[in-house]
Amino acid sequence: MKTLIITLEYPPQIGGVASYTYNLAKNMPREDVVVYTSKIEGGADFDKKNSWKVVRGKPFSLFLWPRWVKMLGDIWDIVEKENVKMIYVHHALPVGYIAYLLKKFKKIPYVVFFHGTDLDLGIKNKKNKLKKICLAAEKIVFNSNFLRNKFQAAFEDVKKEISVVHPCPNDIFLQRAPEAELKKLKSQLALEGKSVVITVARMIEGKGYPHMIRLLPKILEKVPNLVWLIIGDGPKKDEIIKSIQKNYLQNVTRFIGKLPYVELPKYYQLADLMVLLTHPDESSAEEAWGTAFVEAAASGLPVVAGRAGGVEESVLNMQTGLVVDVYQDQSIISAVSELLRNRDYAKQMGLAGQARVVHEFNWPEQLKKL
Repeated sequence: MKTLIITLEYPPQIGGVASYTYNLAKNMPREDVVVYTSKIEGGADFDKKNSWKVVRGKPFSLFLWPRWVKMLGDIWDIVEKENVKMIYVHHALPVGYIAYLLKKFKKIPYVVFFHGTDLDLGIKNKKNKLKKICLAAEKIVFNSNFLRNKFQAAFEDVKKEISVVHPCPNDIFLQRAPEAELKKLKSQLALEGKSVVITVARMIEGKGYPHMIRLLPKILEKVPNLVWLIIGDGPKKDEIIKSIQKNYLQNVTRFIGKLPYVELPKYYQLADLMVLLTHPDESSAEEAWGTAFVEAAASGLPVVAGRAGGVEESVLNMQTGLVVDVYQDQSIISAVSELLRNRDYAKQMGLAGQARVVHEFNWPEQLKKL
């Protein structure tokens, strides 16, 4: 049965939704899946490396209203050419409008996937329209139990089949990069003899960058050879970089920026600890899951995570990492410094996280729920 995955976020773009949709396609039979997504720089070259069909378009019109009508035309053509029998909807608004119309006029069923911000925005701005889309869906899928509970609290009268399909790291995060490559990269970044902390996240509200910058001088007092690797990009990049400079942390910070997805594992493998101080943002939206936490776990890294949303599903406190309140300064300082100084304790957590990924957070196991 041919399934069409519709997503506005897909590699080479980096992010939780992009990783989820890519790995979803990768773990389905290639003859049974086609992906529709946005055109992006490097997209065509990326797609050539994979065996399933990807159609890239410009989803939004500059002149027509609603703007997604352009996407409707693209997807209508794909449905007919590829004989699509099922649609997987990511970004329920606006993609759900299209799936709703295709079900009405072409009798094609669809499944709605929620990742976090999409549900928050839908509840806040277009709750009735989102409800209508969900009522017509065959099934609703969430990336965490936290998100499922939030949906059920907001839509108590929507009685649909529900599944929780956790995001899983790609197998590349379980594979050790060649030591020569790691040694070369370590030399380029001047990491020899350093304790390396890594943060992989978009530079947006809720990812905890200001908290880490504020507390880093205190952590350096306990771990003076620390270096902080930052991988990510986003609207708050300039603000974050200025804050690093203002606090005279340039010498201990390595800003890598945006990376190709396949390059990420090497950087995790250079690190001793993953720190991502997630917290509710200004709109009270929270991290629904935290794909970077399980990528780090797959790489054998312990993590220090900010308590928010579904984070405690991806990080088992005191087992695979330490979950902290980002407004408790001393607990963060102690957690980071302890895991960097007590290497046996840190290694034990890293191995526990890696084992959990292998046995629980793997795509074949999760996709059984679909």
